[in-house]
Amino acid sequence: MRDAGCGMRKRGRRFWCGSSGTRAVVLATTVASTACTAVAHAQEISAHAQSRANARSAIPWSVRFADAVVARNPQVAPRWDYTAGLVLLAIERVAESRRDSALHSYVKTNIDRFVQPDGSIIGYKPDDYNLDQIAEGRLLFPLWNETHDARYRRTAELLRNQLRTQPRTSEGGFWHKKIYPQQMWLDGLYMAEPFYAEYTRVFGDSTAYDDVSRQFLLVARHTRDSRTGLMYHGWDASHSQPWADTATGLSASFWGRAVGWYLVAAVETLDYLPQNHRDRDEIIRTVQDLAAAVARVQDPVTGLWWQVLDQPNRRGNYLEASASSMFVYALGKGARLGYLAPSYRSVAQRGFDGLISNLVKTGSDGRPSLTKICQVAGLGGAPRKDGTYRDGSYSYYVSEPIVADDYKGVGPFIMAALELGQ
Repeated sequence: MRDAGCGMRKRGRRFWCGSSGTRAVVLATTVASTACTAVAHAQEISAHAQSRANARSAIPWSVRFADAVVARNPQVAPRWDYTAGLVLLAIERVAESRRDSALHSYVKTNIDRFVQPDGSIIGYKPDDYNLDQIAEGRLLFPLWNETHDARYRRTAELLRNQLRTQPRTSEGGFWHKKIYPQQMWLDGLYMAEPFYAEYTRVFGDSTAYDDVSRQFLLVARHTRDSRTGLMYHGWDASHSQPWADTATGLSASFWGRAVGWYLVAAVETLDYLPQNHRDRDEIIRTVQDLAAAVARVQDPVTGLWWQVLDQPNRRGNYLEASASSMFVYALGKGARLGYLAPSYRSVAQRGFDGLISNLVKTGSDGRPSLTKICQVAGLGGAPRKDGTYRDGSYSYYVSEPIVADDYKGVGPFIMAALELGQ
């Protein structure tokens, strides 16, 4: 027979080593006993490791990534910034879903670093007319609802006042920034419109809904490509920027995250736009059209999306985490709320599975890490450090740094995981 765990043969009650000497028998017995103990110890360690792994896997991805942000960054960002606002909004939603006071406290502490008693924001300059600075203001609404602290309302009013005087195109579209005259970027829809719509709902500025919907429809009208159904990153109303086509004013490429910004902005804004608003159905149709285009360019192998959406496998292109996370979230939410067909929930799930299988790794601290995130991309402006210009070309988008755990990826990933219950 064989002893369970050590595998050495027994005869009667002693280990038999093939020698007739007593010392050899004792030695064999000792060695075998040690081997059995070592095997048992290894099995115990393995069982504990498996138990810990099972415990980790039982924690939802949304919670694991939210906890990772908190552990790595007690102060989420050094300034008032849309990237901080994005990840804090995601963490606040996890906190709400789980009634997690520690996560909520983390969000509040990070907002309170910048919001002053008089409603001013440290580092914020209204005269920059930068739509990016509006986005973090979305955290003011849950804090106002919870505390009714007047400073949160005053700060929301400060940001709303920027929109009242924001420079516009001749059709009424917001310039992305004062330093980017006559330009509407897809990014800007996320930066301003969900805040604008929620402010309108919370504080009763109902006439502004028309202005909110105008922004979505203008951008869709000018940036949609009739051949692919996708949207170009930017549109220059003056047709004068070096990156803009002189005939159309459009930039040259379909950047994944830019399209993601538009879709996320739309499904978020529809939460606040009245059911009977005259433009609601048209915005939903725009979401449906864009969602179909996005589904067509989903990578069939991984379920992810490419940095430049319509050029899979071209040299330098890569499967990018922030755009993929945004699409998973927007498509999943759109299907759940009936804006999209139920089949889009499966498209979203394939994308999420692709993120877990391909782009989620374990960091050096043992916590989850999201890889393959485009650090930043834009159009025009000052030359980059290497002297090149952000010309909106394919080669430009694939040349920007690729990083891990940037909030522009982690925030949407948490939202996507929470949307899919994972």
